[in-house]
Order: sequence, then C-alpha cells, then structure tokens
Amino acid sequence: MARWPGGIAAGLVLALTLGTLAAVIWRAGFALRLGPADLSAIWFTTWQAALSACVSVVLAMPVARALARRRFFGRGALVTLLGAPFILPVVVAVIGLIGVFGRGGLLNDALGLAGLGPVSVYGWHGVVLAHVFFNLPLAVRLILQGWIAIPAERFRLAASLGAPVGRLLEGPMLRAVVPGAFAVIFLICLTSFAVALTLGGGPRATTVELAIYQSLRFDFDLGRAAVLAMVQFGLCAAAALMVRTAGAPEALGAGLDRVVERFEPGGQLRDAVAIALATLFLMGPLAMIVARGAPGLFDLPDGVWAAALRSISVALGATVLTLALALALVLRGGGLAQLSMLLPLAASSLVMGTGLFVVLYPLVSPRDVALVVTGWVNAAMALPFAARVLAPAVAQAEAAHGRLATSLGLAGWARLRWLLLPRLRRPLGFAAGLTAALSMGDLGVIALFAGDGEATLPLLMVRLMSAYRMEQAAGVALVLLGLSLALFWIFDRGGRVDAAA
Repeated sequence: MARWPGGIAAGLVLALTLGTLAAVIWRAGFALRLGPADLSAIWFTTWQAALSACVSVVLAMPVARALARRRFFGRGALVTLLGAPFILPVVVAVIGLIGVFGRGGLLNDALGLAGLGPVSVYGWHGVVLAHVFFNLPLAVRLILQGWIAIPAERFRLAASLGAPVGRLLEGPMLRAVVPGAFAVIFLICLTSFAVALTLGGGPRATTVELAIYQSLRFDFDLGRAAVLAMVQFGLCAAAALMVRTAGAPEALGAGLDRVVERFEPGGQLRDAVAIALATLFLMGPLAMIVARGAPGLFDLPDGVWAAALRSISVALGATVLTLALALALVLRGGGLAQLSMLLPLAASSLVMGTGLFVVLYPLVSPRDVALVVTGWVNAAMALPFAARVLAPAVAQAEAAHGRLATSLGLAGWARLRWLLLPRLRRPLGFAAGLTAALSMGDLGVIALFAGDGEATLPLLMVRLMSAYRMEQAAGVALVLLGLSLALFWIFDRGGRVDAAA
C-alpha cells in the first residue's frame, strides 16, 4: 500500500492536536502561570480519576467473575448491553443519573420513606458516580476477557487435584489484567468535561478540561488555557505510559477452546447478587431516561428538530473523516502513525477548537464555521477508538492473504478494494457506528462558540437544564438517545450484512 495517504493523515492529526495548541500559545503569548484555582483543578482531576478508576475496577471484579462462572438465559445479551453506557451521550446519562440519585430521584424518595435526609448528586461524589456508571461496564469487559483467556483444562485440572483456583489461576490473572484496566479508565477520566460541567457543582469539583472551558468561555484567557492544555498533555502522557507498561496477561498455556466449566461448590447466590446489582445500577438510569423523557416528547421546545438535523450532519461528517484518517494511518503503520493515533487521547478538544478558530478568524466568523470545526474535532477525538477497531482486522487480513495478493500483483487501490475492504466491513461498520454515536453526544467545542442558530441537541439540553426546564430537557434527551442508538445500529448492522469476512 502507498504510504502517502497515511502521511497526509498523520500531518492532519498533528496539526489538529499539537498545531492548534501552538496556535493558541502563539496568539496568547506563552507565560507559565498557574493560580491556586488551576492547581486545585489539577489536583481534583488527578484524584477523582484515580478514585473513579479504583471504584470501577473493584466493583467490576465480582461482576466479571460471576459472568465467567455462570451460564444463564440472556447472558450474551447482558454482556452486549454492557457496552451501552460507552456510546450513551454524557448529557443524556446525566438526566438518568439525576432521575435515580438526584434530589427528586428514586434514591431520595426511598430515603425519605425511611426517615433519612436527602443526598445530593452534585459535587465530587456526583462526578465519581457518573464516571463509575460509564466505566464500570468497560472494566467488566476488560477483566472478563482475562477470565475467558484461562483455558478450561486448567479449571478441570485444579478441580481434580482439589487445588485452590483463586490462588493458582485467578490471582495471577487479576494481577496482570487489573493494572491495565485501571490505567485505561484513569486515562479516560482525566479528560472529563461534560460530567464536571453538569454535576461538578462548583470550584472544588472542577477538572482541567472544565477549567480550560471556563478560561476560554468566560475570560478568554488563551494563555491560561494553553498552560492547562499542556498540563493535561503531561497527565495523559503519564497515564498512557501506565497503559503501555501495565502487565500483560500471563501465558497460561494452550487449551482446546472448550467452554470454561467451573467446579467450585456454592457461590450461586453471591454471583446472582453481583450480576443483579450491576444490572440495576446500569439499567436504572436508562429506564429513568425513558420514563422521564416520554412525557417531554409532547412538549419539545422550538428548534429541537433543527438541532437534531445539525447533530446528525456533524456526526455523519465526523464519521467519514474518522474512517478516512483511521484507515490511512492503520495501512501506513510505523511510529508516526502510532503517535498520531494516540495524540487525540491527550489533547483538549476545547483547545483544538479554539486553535482552529484562531487560525480561521481572519478569514471567517467563528459562528459561521462552528459546526464544521466541531465535526473536525469530533473526528479527531474518535480516531483512537476507530483505529483500535481497524488495526487488528487489517493485520489479520494481511497475515492470511497478503502473500497471495502480492504474488498476484495486487497493490494500491486494487489491494484495498479486493483484499482489505471485503474483510473490513464488520470493523468499519462498528467503527462508524461508534464514531457517529460519540459525535452525536459530544458537548465540547460547540459549547464555546455556537449561537442559537448553531446549537446541537446536547447543547440544547444543557441550556434547557440551566433554565430548569427539566421535563423538556428529558424529552430532548430521549430524542438524542434514540438518534444515537439508531445511528450506531444502522452502521453496525450495515457492516455485518453480507460481510465477506
């Protein structure tokens, strides 16, 4: 394959991440200054990410163990459903969490019946709660893969010898898998914005990304935003190093790919409780979104369908850009491509958008290109996930058929068309659905520069919540949820229909 498309893609990603940061620094004039509020935001960002990752991993271990030990009707559907919170728009999830844990939510209603005082979902505990809601399913999936990787023959041998399974098999696996899961979730929580914006509740619960938003939106202090963005780059780089250095699962020997059978007596009740509580915690907010949003569908605000059309347009544009960039980088390979695929994880979407506006400002008004800039930034932020989906499929196709294709003289576009694309339909469909869903729920750059005529559905929701029009916000949340899931399903299903591999 020609390497120049990958070189162009890498150049675009570097310009969107490091180039926009350089533009902001150039416009502001770099001065390394951090006030007490900035140091407080850095400290809060670090410890809330560590606490969120720790709670997610600790709660995920018994759930993953129960799913690995038990076979029951609907297990496959439940494991699949664990991926729903990841593609759920953050602002939609906040509506559900408020419905369960908010002042007028189910939890406080139950506490009131018991004669206890109410609890508040706002503040640092609300931020941690939301992060656990989003990342508990991810931790379960990561740790469950560790259990599945243990060959069934090891459990049979342990049962025949009466050996302790936990100490000999599960303990070493957890010591290898858990650090990696913790590091991945820690990295995700470091760049939290929408959660802190809606549930933070004040200066004591401000993340670095939210501090960047405040410095740009209210003070237009580009220098402070640039310094905070560099700090975020450093924090995320350290977290990424943790991900790479975390122990890989130990080789437990080859098996015959049999279904894992467990022979430990008892534990059924404990496993059932773990699965039931996790399901209730994850599905409760989703049910509240539907319950509270359904009445709001009859009182939707003016402009909701125009905002929906703008959200869909931005999502489709970001999807096309992400797939093009991811495919070009994956086919190119090499260190530059790897760096380009990881950089968006450490970048601030707000700084990216501001840098683009700084570059474009002499030519066009920021509001006129707000949606276009949002689409480019969303494409960059979804790139690491799409590339992670496509890379193994490309490697597998080349390993299986690459030599034959080379012997037949297939190169360039012909190789892409006849060898790779037929075998990439499934991952391309999944990556497209994931990107579209993430872009539909994004609340980042659009919150900085959009006027009333450029608002997307997430921004419209936040404005309704700020005006305490909660029933209308819940109706818009249900519309956003339905459109996000529909886009994901259409792309994912389209990739699986008549797929050649």
